[in-house]
Amino acid sequence: MNLQKIRTEKGYSIAKLSELSGVPKRTIEDMERREREGNPEGKISTIIKLAEALEVTLDELCLPKK
Repeated sequence: MNLQKIRTEKGYSIAKLSELSGVPKRTIEDMERREREGNPEGKISTIIKLAEALEVTLDELCLPKK
């Protein structure tokens, strides 16, 4: 998953992304921590909300960069 990378490229804090997506800050923090640990996971409904708020596709958010 590319959550933290895309979020920082967009200039969004976790608080701002939470506000835009309706996803709790703690959930975003947990997702980014698991991503750094090499174990990315999240509910699809949450991932969809984050992708919409970040204005990226699910592929851009979830798939590794080639």
